[in-house]
Amino acid sequence: MRKHKSAKLTAALAGLALTAAACGSSGASTGASSSAKAPAHITIGTLYSGSGSYATSSQPQLAGLEFWISHENAKGGAYVGAYHKRIPLKLVDYNDQSSSSTAAVQYNQLITQDKVNILVSDFGSVLTAPAVTIAEEHKVVLFDPTGTGTSFFTPGNSYIVLTSLPTSGVWPDPLVSFIEHEKISRVAIVYDSNDFDASQATTIKDGLTKAGITPVVYEAVPTSTTSYGTIISTVAAKHPQAFLELGYPTNDIPFLQNLQSSGDHFGMVFTAFPGQLHSLLESNVGEKGLAYTFSYGFPPQISSSKVSEGMTTARFVSAFGHGKASNVNFLDVAGYQAGLVIEEALAHASSLSQSALRAAVASQSGKLHTLDGSFDINSEGAQLGERLPVSQMLPANGATTTKIGIVYPASAANTAVTYPAP
Repeated sequence: MRKHKSAKLTAALAGLALTAAACGSSGASTGASSSAKAPAHITIGTLYSGSGSYATSSQPQLAGLEFWISHENAKGGAYVGAYHKRIPLKLVDYNDQSSSSTAAVQYNQLITQDKVNILVSDFGSVLTAPAVTIAEEHKVVLFDPTGTGTSFFTPGNSYIVLTSLPTSGVWPDPLVSFIEHEKISRVAIVYDSNDFDASQATTIKDGLTKAGITPVVYEAVPTSTTSYGTIISTVAAKHPQAFLELGYPTNDIPFLQNLQSSGDHFGMVFTAFPGQLHSLLESNVGEKGLAYTFSYGFPPQISSSKVSEGMTTARFVSAFGHGKASNVNFLDVAGYQAGLVIEEALAHASSLSQSALRAAVASQSGKLHTLDGSFDINSEGAQLGERLPVSQMLPANGATTTKIGIVYPASAANTAVTYPAP
């Protein structure tokens, strides 16, 4: 089990004493009897990727979850409604090294050997996939921060809750509308052959087809793809106005690097992760490689000043990011958001049974509003709230970094769009 905390989390802990009183739990009471002996602690089990393809996304998600745990423990623990008291939280975490096969073994260990009260999946659909099956088999609720593959959510499985993002099949709805709004008729789509990216690609293709637009390129590539030179040349020959590349950071980075060196130019270039991991993408691609490209919009760029639980965006940036927005990315928020959903489940459940926890989560759907937006799930545990606008990376007055502007829809926009890109 991992012994050390991240440097970012260590810095954040200094501010916990100042924020604990202002950001208390709902403290909701239930009708359950408190006569039964309360456990010494509530055990939360999760995985993280200490190395490999998903490490740069997994570790900030874990840091956000750790931050929430530390914040609650600074108050004496999370409020557990079944016992009418706060109970300390204990984290058990294992390094899956970005391997889904290793993750499968470790998820099983968390359930059968560590007997955790709360199970939280690692980052993304690839590393969440084994947890979905294992949790359902053991009838354990899986709190899923960012595994957004649409196939995880089925009528027969009541043991999963998507806490921090909508399913990836609905991510591109605003993007499709934006393409129509800008009267873009020639679109190229290259996507990784995994459920996360394929579901986005399907939604985009179906939405464009409904609008009378047939993509000029619609191609799946292996998720392991790191060389895009030939792909870019093939797409450029089709003369698209918009080039959408749907992958993970390990795909987006080489794609944008190869695009910059290719000399090819497109009026619109879209990738999924600059909006989530802006600093990571820019440090690898550079300001010129990222400028004027598009992505999805995420917190903390989408700011919330009114919440029903947890910290506002500004307070989270202050406490977690040590006062600097550049120190916070969406996956930090996603991990923290998972903690807030767990907090509500513990506060409102009639017992610590898995069925009671799942019922408590359902009872808070549509009522919980956080820095991540409105938490709203359907009966399958899929997230319906927290829709993602379209963002654009724009040069910041000659600086060596870009700024993220929300450009669509109009109701969310804070920046004018630049299309086509210069």
